[in-house]
Amino acid sequence: MSKQKDASKVEIIKNVSVYVCFLFIVWGLYRSLLKLPDEVEELFIKPFIWLAPLVFLLRKERKGLASLGITGKNLFPAIYYSLGLGILFAFEGFLINFLKYKGGDFSANIGSNPFVIGLGLSFATAVSEEISFRGYVFGRIKHVLGNEMTANLLSSFIWALIHIPITVFWWKLSFSETIGYLTLTSIFGVGSSFIFARTSNIISSILLHVMWQWPIALFR
Repeated sequence: MSKQKDASKVEIIKNVSVYVCFLFIVWGLYRSLLKLPDEVEELFIKPFIWLAPLVFLLRKERKGLASLGITGKNLFPAIYYSLGLGILFAFEGFLINFLKYKGGDFSANIGSNPFVIGLGLSFATAVSEEISFRGYVFGRIKHVLGNEMTANLLSSFIWALIHIPITVFWWKLSFSETIGYLTLTSIFGVGSSFIFARTSNIISSILLHVMWQWPIALFR
């Protein structure tokens, strides 16, 4: 029985490693070669690249959607956790915006999309990214290592690295700005993994992502 468990854990780590490498290569190439409208990217391209491989992996591992946190359990605690931590991230975004623009210029980087469309795209982004990283990568690493903190830090570090292409090829941030953004991204990853570990419901991470994404947009 012990050997079977060890073999299962090895298989999971292999699957996670292949999936992460796939995202690094395919998503990185996409970011470096193409720049399509946000609506096309977030509603079609990202779900296909990020989520389609998970369908294959779930079948391979013989796991259900609940293993990704897609469940109705702990729904209210998930909402409470996301709102509580989301307020802290909103304050962080306000403070960064205030310091960067020496005032409250919140129109600086929101973009040209109407608020409702922008909010919808934020949800679409959150669904793809949170199911992938909190639901799959963090969840699987935590299961294998049996240590929440180590799994949290490791998955959050990988999560930050995935965002390097957009800072380089799209936003063209300076080195210091890139480090600042990746630091904030890592902090979010830690917070998102923390509340997901408390609730095992991906809704908590999705809502937190949306609440984080709007303030963090003001940083750019």
